[in-house]
Amino acid sequence: MRYILFFVSLLFSFSSIGQVNSIGKDSATVDALLDESKKFINSDSLQAVNLSRQAITIAKELRYLKGEALGLKNIGLVHYMKGQYAETLNFWNQSLEVFQELGDKSGEANMFNNIGAIYLNQGADDKALENCLKSLQIAERINDTLRIISASMNVGSIYHNKMDPVAIGYLTKILPMVEASGDNEALVVLAGNIGEIYFDQKNDSKALEYYEKSIKIAGDEFSSAYSINGTGKIFLRKEEYDLALAEHSKAYNMAERFEDKLQIIRSLRGTADVYVALGKTTTAIDYYNRARILAESMDDVNIELKDLYGEMAAAYSKQNDFTNAYKFQQLYSNIQDTLYNIESKKKLNKLQFDFELSKKEVEISLQNEKIKTEKQARTATTVGLGLILIIAVIIYRNYLQKSRTNQMLDKQKDEIEGLLLNILPKEVAEELKDQGVSVPRHYEEVSVLFTDFYGFTAIADTMSPDDLVNELNQCFIAFDSIVEKYGLEKIKTIGDSYMCAGNLPSENPDHVYKIIKAGMEMQDFLKGYNDRWISKGMLGWDIRIGVHVGPVVAGVVGKTKYAYDIWGSTVNIASRMETSGSPGRVNISEKTYDIIKDRFECSHRGKVHAKNLGDISMYFIEFEKENQEENSKR
Repeated sequence: MRYILFFVSLLFSFSSIGQVNSIGKDSATVDALLDESKKFINSDSLQAVNLSRQAITIAKELRYLKGEALGLKNIGLVHYMKGQYAETLNFWNQSLEVFQELGDKSGEANMFNNIGAIYLNQGADDKALENCLKSLQIAERINDTLRIISASMNVGSIYHNKMDPVAIGYLTKILPMVEASGDNEALVVLAGNIGEIYFDQKNDSKALEYYEKSIKIAGDEFSSAYSINGTGKIFLRKEEYDLALAEHSKAYNMAERFEDKLQIIRSLRGTADVYVALGKTTTAIDYYNRARILAESMDDVNIELKDLYGEMAAAYSKQNDFTNAYKFQQLYSNIQDTLYNIESKKKLNKLQFDFELSKKEVEISLQNEKIKTEKQARTATTVGLGLILIIAVIIYRNYLQKSRTNQMLDKQKDEIEGLLLNILPKEVAEELKDQGVSVPRHYEEVSVLFTDFYGFTAIADTMSPDDLVNELNQCFIAFDSIVEKYGLEKIKTIGDSYMCAGNLPSENPDHVYKIIKAGMEMQDFLKGYNDRWISKGMLGWDIRIGVHVGPVVAGVVGKTKYAYDIWGSTVNIASRMETSGSPGRVNISEKTYDIIKDRFECSHRGKVHAKNLGDISMYFIEFEKENQEENSKR
């Protein structure tokens, strides 16, 4: 369990004496409100925000930009302490813009560093490194010791997150500077981070030395929950479980006092890890759940949640509770995200800039050569031809680079469009691509099929999560092939249920007959699939299938993860046909029967009540009439 504490500067020297003299006593009122606001950041967040907003209002009236920027920064800090990272970024980006308008390099460096820390907490290492290096570059240029320290700490943390050995160099280099500065808060964070690196290197004695140094310096003035949790991890690794539990309990109390939700989560996780090592899995799960609930209430804590879900899946698996193990394994898999890579575009822009710069330099050189002697002119001509050749080479090289980049971008575009077609019908995907939206549509006659595995919970309890997901995936892949064979549209899977439809979004003649055939082939597939399981003395997999025909509304739902879905009473009745069916059979509604009764032999099996529609007759599909002779020989 590897984490680095990221340094976010709570301190900022106002340096506003000159502006107080020129603006008047009202700017001093702004400063006083901001000073008072900072006192409440850890103890009364509502009061801190109210005071900062008052300061911002007055500062805007006076055009006192520094006061406005610091007020926005303070509000961001309140949200940061609560783990509300989206709100934090909003206020800190506003603060950065005001500092840049003011030309305050120290404030600019401060905000770049803090923004970098937020991105690092979100797992966006490249974005974090970009912001923190900007902060370090500005700080070194203006020789701002405080900003050099805070930016170097975060750069070291990022490299540590990447397991890059240069991390320890960044942190140990600034250790004397931090000690000389008298900034105990920074020293608490720095010592804790050095301890964490030694912990990851399994140098427990050095790790404990720096953790304890961090805790001692923090005293009662700063939160030392991070380093106390670190000592708990060391005692766990040494199998000194009582000491480990005591440390995580102390860290929890400290984190609560400072309203540090992230360290509360890690204290609970650390405690749970100890109970897992002790074999007390039930107690461990209780602590994991407490941590999970808190983590899910925070903004952008995917790394925390991903680790928690994985640990909970493993804990439930140890208890042979495979249903919950499967649930949290699924949550673990679903939480991972993919970032779009724009590095090629940056390289292309840089090549173009280099070419334009070279061309300008050549133009200046040629102009100067015109005023020289004939000999110099001949030399200039030779030089000019050489430079022209260089330009031609640069242009050609740039052209090749652009060509390769365009090919790569075209390939990425094709991959993205392929993924879109994988989750949406072609017509809907084209509409989204061309117009940016997809309008929901009404379809008068659509056939809808539902499947559901019978006794799935009992089956899940007998299998490991990996085996369960693998077997379910094989079944759904087979169903996908059958649906594609008959020109139907897969709508979605919900757990162990599968849903498809016919005659949308494009017309599919004879769609009712085709969806019945698809349902029969799904049942046939399961019969063959079960032979392998039954031969091993294991439970077979049976499904119920229900079909209904009627009007639906179809369209795309969602904003960030598109999903094509259908709605209406037809969907509900099809689902009712499935739940009222029997394993190994295809159960259809009376309306469906009226359409296909000349092509399939069916048996009436009673009625089922549907809300707002009354009783609906149901039929089992027996066999296709043209295959009656073949069925009689079986």
